[in-house]
Parts: sequence; structure tokens; C-alpha cells
Amino acid sequence: MAPGSAPLHLKELKAGDAATAARWDAFVDTCPQATFFHKAGWQRIVSEVFKHRTHFLYAERAGTLEGVLPLAQVKSLLFGNSLVSLPFAMYGGVAALSQEAVELLEQEAQTRARRLRVDHLEMRNVEQRHADWPTQDLYVRFRKEIAPEVEANMLAIPRKQRAMVRKGIKNGLRSELDADIDRFFALYADNVHRHGTPAFPRRYFQALREVFAADCEVLTVVDAMQRPLSSVLSFYFRDEVLPYSAGDELSARELAANDFKYWELMRRACERGLKVFDYGRSKRGTGSFAFKKNWGFEAQALHYEYCLYRRDSIPQNNPSNTKYKLLIETWRKLPIGLANRLGPFIVRNLG
Repeated sequence: MAPGSAPLHLKELKAGDAATAARWDAFVDTCPQATFFHKAGWQRIVSEVFKHRTHFLYAERAGTLEGVLPLAQVKSLLFGNSLVSLPFAMYGGVAALSQEAVELLEQEAQTRARRLRVDHLEMRNVEQRHADWPTQDLYVRFRKEIAPEVEANMLAIPRKQRAMVRKGIKNGLRSELDADIDRFFALYADNVHRHGTPAFPRRYFQALREVFAADCEVLTVVDAMQRPLSSVLSFYFRDEVLPYSAGDELSARELAANDFKYWELMRRACERGLKVFDYGRSKRGTGSFAFKKNWGFEAQALHYEYCLYRRDSIPQNNPSNTKYKLLIETWRKLPIGLANRLGPFIVRNLG
């Protein structure tokens, strides 16, 4: 039987199946629809760090993968019960080479959602797939091509923002690549605490470094006294760099360390021959959204699509929801040590 006429089979990646995980990642590396968040390593991270049940589905024809769909169930008394592709990820949904594979994987996702009796199924799609599904119009992403010359990238930054980068250079700031997450986590945890939101556990970032190895990198900006001011943990995927999580200390703004940090990440990516700077996801109307716009990046809508089963509307489990205003203010007042101990129990259920 010719491969094209062979039947398409639905299968599931099991934890510890290194051979299939390698085949899964080889598919992700070449599938145009796939992203870094489709990698098999997320199964280990979501299940081991956050203790969520995973369903990493794939479609296979004649021994060849034709599509993948990473899913995880996030079940919480506080925030509800959901099946998500993929929690803690900016992007998700089906990545496939044929419409048949897309339909097979999405049908199985809905079947499992009903069997698990979840409140909703969430697909974090980059492109719209179902015009008739409820859509979350809150998140956008920012992407831009990296010019082949370093100076061309500097000149492409709008004038006011470019002045901030040059201010950081004038202040004698330097960027360093860290072998561990120590400086990054200290800056990150302090930063999210100031914003009144719980921090991911330290072991999460440690797991990201261990699982993704050279594709996960920490860059930290220091001043002339070697004092860490700003840090970012980034992913590398094909010819792209994606800053995923960051943190700064209070003096970073005055010294332009945050602007300098992203410039250094872009400069290093350019020198490595990368082609795309993916500034990641932001919520509309936030400071992060405005900051990325000021860098000359255009917002691109993300199509987070939902199937609602046991609820009437899309959940709004994010800091922009006004009902969390008091909780945010209270969280800011907690001692940071206590916040870092309590935070992981909350954030694991947010996804």
C-alpha cells in the first residue's frame, strides 16, 4: 500500500518513550505550523513540575508522523477544570501536515474533554481555525525579522527607544550568559512580586534549562560593579529567538537596563545568524504591550479558541480581571519569601 493511501492512526506519546519523543521533535522541527511549545519536552515539564495529567497526541501514517497536539488537564477548585494546548505556553493547538490529521487530533481532543468532564477545551492557536468557536481577544504577539547586520537592527529601533539602548551602553552595562538560573530567578521573583502576581517555582526554570539544554538560555545585564540589573530566559527554535520570561530590579529603569537587555539579545541573535525576533505574548492595554510597540513591533492577534462544555463564557483567569484587584494589592504586601513559597501553589492552577 502506498504511504499516501495508508490509514491515519491516532497515538499518544507516553512518558519516558525517548524514541517516540525524538520522532515527535524531528516532526516539530520541520512542520511549518509547529512552535517551540509543541516540543515533546513540555510533557515532562508540565507533568513533573506542575503535576498535571498530559495527553500528547499524534497522528501517524505508515510509520510517519503527520500531526501533533500537546494537551494537559489543569484541574483546580479555584480556577476550574480545563483541557489546554498548552498550559504555561504562548502557543499551542494542532501542528499538522494534512487536514485529515488536524481533524483526527481535534476530534480526539474534544472526545477526551467530554470524558474528563472539563469545563472547557482551550486551543492556543496562532492562526484562526474555527470561526464559530468562542475566541479570547486578549493576547497578541510581536514578531519581527532580524536584519543581517547589527547596525541595521539598531537603526530599525524607533528613535526614542534607540536612545534608551544607547543610554544603557553609555552607562557601561554589559550582558553575560549565565550557566544557571540564580541571578535570573532572583530578579524575576522580585519583579513579579512588585506587580502583585505569584511567581513560578524556581524548579520550573531549572527544568526548562535541563530539558531544553542549549535551546534555553539566560542572559543577564550587569553594571560596572558586576551588579545584576535585568535578566531574561529565552528559547531558541529553528532560526528564531523567543524571550520567554524576564525580571528587573528597581534601578534597571533609571539605567536603561531593560532596553539594553533586549538589544543585547537581538544583537547576539543577529551575530548567530538568526532571522526572527519573537517578542512573545502580551495582553492588550498593558505596559508590556506598549513597550514592545515602542520598539517598532506590530501586534499580531493570537487566536485562542475554546469549546465550552460546563460553562457559559470564556474564563478570565488573568491579572486584568478586576475581581483580582484586591488579591493583587494584598500579594504585593506579602514578604517576598512567603510569596515565593505560596506562589507555586497558585500559579500551577492558572496555566
